[in-house]
Amino acid sequence: MGKQAQAEQNLMRLPAERLYAAELEALIAADQGKVPAGWRMSPQSVLTFICGGKAGDTVITPKYIGNRRLVEMAIATLVTDRALLLIGEPGTAKSWLSENLAAAIHGDSGKVVQGTAGTSEEQVRYSWNYAMLLANGPTPEALVRSPIMRAMEVGGIARFEEISRCASEVQDALISILSEKTISVAELGMEVSAQKGFAIIATANTRDRGVNDMSAALKRRFNMIVLPTPADLQTEVEIVKKRVAEIAASYDLQAALPADEALHKVVTIFRELRSGMTLDRKNKVKSPGNAISTAEAISLLTNSMALAASFGNGELSDEDLAAGLQGAIVKDDDKDQVVWKEYLDNVMKKRGAEWRGLYQACREMNP
Repeated sequence: MGKQAQAEQNLMRLPAERLYAAELEALIAADQGKVPAGWRMSPQSVLTFICGGKAGDTVITPKYIGNRRLVEMAIATLVTDRALLLIGEPGTAKSWLSENLAAAIHGDSGKVVQGTAGTSEEQVRYSWNYAMLLANGPTPEALVRSPIMRAMEVGGIARFEEISRCASEVQDALISILSEKTISVAELGMEVSAQKGFAIIATANTRDRGVNDMSAALKRRFNMIVLPTPADLQTEVEIVKKRVAEIAASYDLQAALPADEALHKVVTIFRELRSGMTLDRKNKVKSPGNAISTAEAISLLTNSMALAASFGNGELSDEDLAAGLQGAIVKDDDKDQVVWKEYLDNVMKKRGAEWRGLYQACREMNP
């Protein structure tokens, strides 16, 4: 094993372009479609990479399980000069889809601006190495390029995560970039113009609406695609099952993967608490204050596996699941605790023998 492979084994998380390097190489080698300027493969191959299929003899694993047409629309947007905005509830794979699109199209998903309340306009445009600036004045060497500027220079893709969490003036710094495809550096009397292939993929959380609403001018410069929560129980189970297996392999968790029964129970609980209704639509339930997302279900199961491996016999037990459910659902202790207890007594307790073990384990944690 080479030094690079050994080093990668020690990384907690590989970017998509390195995690799926073999698949990407196979798709590029087998590609017979027209490749847009600045892209590494055709739109059809990008779709195969995201949704799964085959490239020659190589099986391409699906990265996004959901509405295929939405993925086609996202890819078609990036063929044009429009920016792409992925909107959805927490856990609808916005960031995951964004990363894998960038990996397939450009081979680099790492040019990222993380939107927060503290994100500044400099992080969108450019800043300076102030030691060099003080010593020599404004020079090209002192210029610190933002991820967006670096993407423009090479015709790559920049990702803007959680754009709605940024202040309005930071968001609006994007308007001229998206319109003119240039960034002016007044101090150097120069302009950086985007090469063909440049695009921005932004994500926004629907729960952040009203935090820093995007201006109409900025919205007009994006094609918006709303990613829905999984349409049905089985789809969500398949998403959770796939991601749990991938994460467990990455962390080398010494525990058996969750049985289908455990997966169905966890996803059922999450879907009912999220929707405020039991799956048979016969009973209403209260929803906790936090997001009961697919991503939370994945995290719950991987944490429960770690618990089983470290302090059990490696087999996922009802007690391990109960501990994970407690941590995932009860965040705002006063309100969420009441909601969870009511769900246990009014729904789970009445579900029969197959649910009894999990109910009792959850109830012991909520006396």
